[in-house]
Amino acid sequence: MKAVLCTRYCGPDDLEIRDLPDPVAGPGEAVVRVRAAALNFFDTLIIAGKYQVKPTFPFSPAAEFAGEVESVGPGVTTVSAGERVAGNVSYGAAREKLAVAADRLTPLPDTLDFDRAAGLIVTYGTALYALRNRAQLRPGETLAVLGAAGGVGLAAVEIGKLLGAHVVACASSAEKLALAQRLGAEAGVNYAKEDLKDALRRLNGGQGPDVIYDPVGGAATEPALRALAWGGRFLVIGFAAGEIPKLPLNLPLLKNCDIRGVYWGAWTERDRAGHRANLAEIFQWCAQGNLSAHVHATFSLEQTAQALHALADRQAMGKVILRP
Repeated sequence: MKAVLCTRYCGPDDLEIRDLPDPVAGPGEAVVRVRAAALNFFDTLIIAGKYQVKPTFPFSPAAEFAGEVESVGPGVTTVSAGERVAGNVSYGAAREKLAVAADRLTPLPDTLDFDRAAGLIVTYGTALYALRNRAQLRPGETLAVLGAAGGVGLAAVEIGKLLGAHVVACASSAEKLALAQRLGAEAGVNYAKEDLKDALRRLNGGQGPDVIYDPVGGAATEPALRALAWGGRFLVIGFAAGEIPKLPLNLPLLKNCDIRGVYWGAWTERDRAGHRANLAEIFQWCAQGNLSAHVHATFSLEQTAQALHALADRQAMGKVILRP
């Protein structure tokens, strides 16, 4: 089988494609023929050694995938050969076949294609866990999403709408805001042209948003926190801007607000059953047409560097998919 391999910390152009032996399913495992593998911004970090997960070399990027079960190992009863499934690992899916613990796999509805299924897991899984499990987002509340045109941002826009929130998209261009508004945002803030704090403070009757979803970090975080409503919840998702901000702790005190970390990946390991239940709900929503699972572009394994550059250069609006 072919696999994209990172053999040393490097940039996208230094990745290699090699032929490897086909994997064999061990106890509790299944071998999946990967039909689609989704890339995320953190894949640009993990190959450069700048992510909290540091795999042993060589490894493949891509955490989420969809395909068909080819075989199962001893003790596996949750999936069977021929079944259409999707799942996520910390890394390793940018290859033609993958041996994976069977309890990481969730069956797919027949009407959900592999590209969208692979692209749902990290972004929509993170968004649903963050907004429902961590923020306890309530119908009628105002939700502001930073980086709203990226994969994780668009997912939060759509999930927020499904949960009954008034969603405000925040992004750096009119084109990105238009995409977020097509997918459910009721309003938009262009933080390249207007002051983010002032714009967010005008929301919700002048009180600011009840919940802020921040996958960006950097210079946007503190002004967004300063705009948060009394008793609001600020969700720390990630740091796509490349900078981890330092916040004055008097702000949560004065606003009586919460800053809540969202480490979705660790939660999926601690509560695999809860994670699979969330994914099953997300897959059904998408199959029913309630989620777009917007795909920016698809690439072959040989085009992995090009796909990663699209993420690193902020060109992607939606998911970037590899088709092994």
